[in-house]
Amino acid sequence: MPDMRIPFNRPTVLGKELANIEEALTTAHLSGDGPFTLRCHQWLESTLGSKKALLTHSCTAALEMAAMLADLGPGDEVVMPAFTFVSTANAVVLRGATPVFVDIRADTLNLDETLVEQAITPRTRAILPVHYAGVACEMDVLMDIAARHQLLVIEDAAQGLLSTYRGRPLGTIGELGALSFHETKNVIAGEGGALLVQDERLIGRAEIIREKGTNRSSFFRGQVDKYTWVDIGSSYLPSEIIAAFLHAQLEAARELTDKRRRAWTRYHDAFADLEDAGVVRRPIVPPECGHNAHLYYLLLPTLAARTATLARMKERGVAALFHYVPLDSSPAGRKFARTSGDLAITHDLSDRLVRLPLWPNLSDAEVDAVIDVARDTIVSATR
Repeated sequence: MPDMRIPFNRPTVLGKELANIEEALTTAHLSGDGPFTLRCHQWLESTLGSKKALLTHSCTAALEMAAMLADLGPGDEVVMPAFTFVSTANAVVLRGATPVFVDIRADTLNLDETLVEQAITPRTRAILPVHYAGVACEMDVLMDIAARHQLLVIEDAAQGLLSTYRGRPLGTIGELGALSFHETKNVIAGEGGALLVQDERLIGRAEIIREKGTNRSSFFRGQVDKYTWVDIGSSYLPSEIIAAFLHAQLEAARELTDKRRRAWTRYHDAFADLEDAGVVRRPIVPPECGHNAHLYYLLLPTLAARTATLARMKERGVAALFHYVPLDSSPAGRKFARTSGDLAITHDLSDRLVRLPLWPNLSDAEVDAVIDVARDTIVSATR
């Protein structure tokens, strides 16, 4: 098969997005919390079982709101992995608190729950697990640790929409959860996110923080005769145009996820023999985890093999990528955070990981082309 030009991601538009945006324009409500925002909230709450869902302009914003709701401040600490996007740590640092990085598991690349308790100090206020690739962390253990130490659990479920842990949707197991609708995610709005609130005691304040620190939501419900500044907050609402686009995507979320799973499974089957031969390691999904096929990665034997593979795949028109550079090794990570124990697995796996192209409408022919190029380049790079 000839080589094809295949990007890492291609945003999938379903067709109804423009009709929804036109409807939003017709209603003349373009700022946040219009009819489409309400529909998105209702979909998230009913589909995921969230007590309260609040759309935000990004997952970053949802994480920042969660940090405010946790009342983080100078001297406080939050346990999290270093193998994550910068927003996870930034949300904590912006409140003056300290991220405490813990190593990840070799199988799922998630926060190693067996190392969390030793990272807890009298200053710890929360645990912030990140569900990498839409595969759940060991949430029962983490929730038990949090309960015993009276800590909040804030789930970074940016990659986890429609993934589950023992049947429970990710983002709804801890007190707070954050979702992403960035164009690289399973369900997209270009940019966008949501805060999921499971602790009912936090719902009222979450609304206030999201509305610039005002009780504006209570005013619109007729609970106060005027609204005013009552707490800290910022402008975390997305516009109604974004919500209109997103609602079309949410309605097709299961279909989009099923399409991703088809491509993910084709990849997984295609590299089984290379894993048996010790050339690569495929993703591991524990039986208690229902994953959403957010991304497909391979672990190569060495950094040199990874570097050669990415370069050769690019030469042949396939945009494969590495992923997170561990935050503890970054300039800001060294300045604002600390580590608990050795992060050897984090650094080893980060050096060896290759992500393959994956989006809902990736055709079988494109998947096959990626497989052919990847197999050829990996075998060549690992000889």
